Amino acid sequence: MTMNVGPILLPIVIFLAAGAGTLAVGLLLRGVDRKVTARVQWRVGPPLYQPAVDVIKLLGKESLMPVTARGTGFLLAPVVAVSATAVAAAILWHALVAPAGSFVGDLIVVVYLLTIPALMTIMGASASGNPHASVGAARELKLLLSYELPLFLAMLVAVAHASAGGTGVWTFQLGKLIEAQHQAGPALYSISGLIAFLIAILCMQAKLGQVPFDLAEAECEIMSGVYVEYSGVALAMFLMARAMMLALLPLLLVIVFWGGLTVSVGGVLAFVGKYVLLVVLVTLIRNTNPRLRIDQTMKFFWFTLTPAALVAVMLALWGLARGMSWL
Repeated sequence: MTMNVGPILLPIVIFLAAGAGTLAVGLLLRGVDRKVTARVQWRVGPPLYQPAVDVIKLLGKESLMPVTARGTGFLLAPVVAVSATAVAAAILWHALVAPAGSFVGDLIVVVYLLTIPALMTIMGASASGNPHASVGAARELKLLLSYELPLFLAMLVAVAHASAGGTGVWTFQLGKLIEAQHQAGPALYSISGLIAFLIAILCMQAKLGQVPFDLAEAECEIMSGVYVEYSGVALAMFLMARAMMLALLPLLLVIVFWGGLTVSVGGVLAFVGKYVLLVVLVTLIRNTNPRLRIDQTMKFFWFTLTPAALVAVMLALWGLARGMSWL
């Protein structure tokens, strides 16, 4: 009696390929971001492969742990961060390439998985025993509590449009969202969808820890904050998780709001253009804004973006009830 190992090996292959590919894309995008930033500041800047070189060098160095650190949480945090991001990568790329193969509720699973790196950053910084890291962890926690609600409300707008555009029911399945947008047009091409998309971009900026929301790291204030005690392999894994997040969040927004991928030459080119545009927006926002204080950031998300997201949800529901897809 022989056992068919195909169904067992296929998810492992998808996981490894998606994780490695996303890491490679993320490190390349980090290089592009640093190169563009240098050009904006009238510098030559490092080569595009510099982030990959930095990670490789760190992987060859020793991970030092302060005597004040609680070892389990301190060393486990970066491992969990990378693992969760890799699983999210496998789900997103699989849903993009084969929408029919997505599973029920995978959008909620992806949103949850992409929250884990921030939680692990908080846990690792808190376990380090360093006061600067503790300040960074507190900021990261407040930031997390600020942007997750408007981000989820923005996602609800796309779900509502998918319901109106072909599924007939509310679905949190990425494949169904893509198929509905192929039938009725992207959620972005509506008033509520545009508002939600802009909100999601700003939440993505905060989720990436980029200026103006880089409060938890803030080198000139708290000496790298949450990462101040990390070195060697542990620091490399956090950098890998951040690079993978940079690759995944634009992909998530393209899938949810902008129709995903159409399997054709024109469709692939359109997808690449949308993806690159979002990465460029992240870089431009980072280079044209000063860092906000934590109180300014929380007010911005709670009292500006959250009400705007609620308005977008109400507009989407009103359009769904009245059959006005443009709303």
